[in-house]
Amino acid sequence: MGALQLTLGAIGVAVSVYAWGLFVAGVVRMVRIIRLGQPDATRNGPFLPRLRTLLVEFVAHTRMAKFRNVAPWHWMVMWGFLIGSAVLFEAYGEVFDPAFHWPIIGAWPAWGLLVELLGIGTVVGGVALAIIRQLNHPRRADRLSRFAGSNFAFAYFVEAVVIIEGLGILGVKAFKLSSGLEDLPLWSSFVTLPLSHVLPANPDWVSVMAIIKLLSGMVWLIVLSRNLTMGVAWHRFSAFFNIYFKREDDGGVALGALKPMMSGGRVLDLEEADPDEDVFGVGKVEDFSWKGWLDFSTCTECGRCQSQCPAWNTGKPLSPKLVITQLRDHAFAKAPYLLAGGSRDVAGDEVGLTEDKYEDYKKRLESIDVLAMAESERPLVGGAAELGVIDPEVLWSCTTCGACVEQCPVDIEHVDHIVDMRRYQVLIESNFPSELGGMFKNLENKGNPWGQNAKDRLAWTEGLDFDVPVFDGELGDAEYLFWVGCAGAFEDRAKKTTRAVAELLHTAGVKYTVLGPEETCTGDPARRAGNEFLFQMLAQQNVEVLNAVFDGRPAGRRKIVVTCAHCFNTLANEYPQVGGQFEVVHHTQLLNRLVRERRLVPVAEATEDVTYHDPCYLGRHNKVYEAPRELVGASGAKLREMPRHGDRSMCCGAGGARMWMEERIGKRINVDRVDEALGTAPSKIATGCPFCRVMLTDGVTARQNEGRAAEHVEVVDVAQLLLTAVRRGAERQDVPTDETPTGTPLPDEDKTPSQG
Repeated sequence: MGALQLTLGAIGVAVSVYAWGLFVAGVVRMVRIIRLGQPDATRNGPFLPRLRTLLVEFVAHTRMAKFRNVAPWHWMVMWGFLIGSAVLFEAYGEVFDPAFHWPIIGAWPAWGLLVELLGIGTVVGGVALAIIRQLNHPRRADRLSRFAGSNFAFAYFVEAVVIIEGLGILGVKAFKLSSGLEDLPLWSSFVTLPLSHVLPANPDWVSVMAIIKLLSGMVWLIVLSRNLTMGVAWHRFSAFFNIYFKREDDGGVALGALKPMMSGGRVLDLEEADPDEDVFGVGKVEDFSWKGWLDFSTCTECGRCQSQCPAWNTGKPLSPKLVITQLRDHAFAKAPYLLAGGSRDVAGDEVGLTEDKYEDYKKRLESIDVLAMAESERPLVGGAAELGVIDPEVLWSCTTCGACVEQCPVDIEHVDHIVDMRRYQVLIESNFPSELGGMFKNLENKGNPWGQNAKDRLAWTEGLDFDVPVFDGELGDAEYLFWVGCAGAFEDRAKKTTRAVAELLHTAGVKYTVLGPEETCTGDPARRAGNEFLFQMLAQQNVEVLNAVFDGRPAGRRKIVVTCAHCFNTLANEYPQVGGQFEVVHHTQLLNRLVRERRLVPVAEATEDVTYHDPCYLGRHNKVYEAPRELVGASGAKLREMPRHGDRSMCCGAGGARMWMEERIGKRINVDRVDEALGTAPSKIATGCPFCRVMLTDGVTARQNEGRAAEHVEVVDVAQLLLTAVRRGAERQDVPTDETPTGTPLPDEDKTPSQG
């Protein structure tokens, strides 16, 4: 051990003591800050399913692999960090003694190979990620870059440390080989052994490379510890916890049902809620649960959510990434005030830090810096003039399509957080877009967002050549209750879908019944708009009716078929929260089964070019992708997929109650989606949701009026495509055999009787 080793070793130890001390203090402070959030006991178990999800997601990189050009490089860097930590700690010995290695395993060729692969993978992965970041730099038009708004300085710092650590790993090993301190076969050192032949045989270089490897890690710890909002670095630790504590313990993402409104760690029953004690939605950052705070802390600013967001891609101010990072920055800036006991009431008056509440009131007050105190006065939702954290235009631009949640590699629950903020704005502030006022009133007074009379819910049956059975107190031998939905009953375009489904069920001999005037809106638009009180009122009313309809039937026979993707999601996923347990099937699923069972026999003669639009609440929220596509094929159409389809499908713009709100900023979402559909040169655009059909039809009409779409292009439901094909088959079967023309058709002139 020479003077160089002693000097470098002393520097390494001194810096390490400082770095590790800062890091431990940073972890403790971050845990204290995250615990400022509201309790949420739903995340506590079960242990094994959650652990299985964690292992699968990080070992196999299942979420990261949704961007395949990024996944392998990130996978290399991740394992370089996890297993490479053992190599980093080895540097403490190598600085003092160049010949040092871990006992037993350190001399194994297999360990040497692992170290070689870790070093190469870390360097290659780090360089690749930096290149990807450059190729997607916001120097292009901002809306095309998923990194727009991300902190590039932090990201490049982390990537630089990754590359330096990888070079340090390879450098230490190469100089050990060149100095004769290690003797490893070529297969375990296929890069470092050839490299060692051109390096000096000086053990001092081992110590130099070891200190580089060590200090790069320590500098990273120091910078990380002093920047608790540096998600691109902290996610290396917090992502494991965020994945484990995700909402769905079976590994599913936070889509489908919304998280119930909670207060104090329990689901809030609005009939028993205390306005003075309970929290209605999220009005302050501390109203988010601790899982929400963990979400904010874990965001890596990768921008995958942003790249998929329909609002962001059409020029709206909403970026799911920026919502999370703005909440994070606000939460951590306000944390000193909250940790000191600060709290404000609805009117904004201080109720936490008062002289009569704390003996050390002045000491607590002095512990809060002026920036934290100023942050405590900012409204969570408010415009620029109010210094709001989240602008109202941002909050209300969300369609709740779930693309952000679907793509997030660390399982952040954007939609739940946005709807929680909407709940407070609606229920407490009564501050929401004016268009929603009429929709809420119609739902409350008429039971549908269009404000139509309940007696008109059967108007769609007029003109059918068969009787539609209406529930009259006895379900009889009906297998399904056909839930028509408000759009299917009142919207002219959606009525065509309802009639097509009814005719197909009649043709297939499926016994069903409809509720008629007894049916009411499921409450989906009210809930997505934040009006939880109205949703629960409608849901409880419907559950009471449905339970009466299915009275006496076992759980497996309480079947409902729906044509609306939003009704489908609400009935299947959210009604269990209010006591409604039903077996709900979408019409595309049922019709597809009937085709497979040959109870419906389509005849595919004329081939059309059809593109299919995945409704968000059918596809992304409920993973129904194949059934409607199989029906398109069964109808004889040639399916032309849009670039964005399946779990990356672009929203039509109707979700999140946006169907009843004006779109005043940027390009209309439905027009953007129609432009993509028209790019496939279809004769028809098919979908499986009445909301989507309305929005896409409006978009096609707009483009036709501008001369940018052919007049023959129309938007249809897949049920209509199938009905046309089934009718074709029925017509063929109805023609008597002896009247069916055979042979080669004669020219018209040859059919004229001879005059001779």
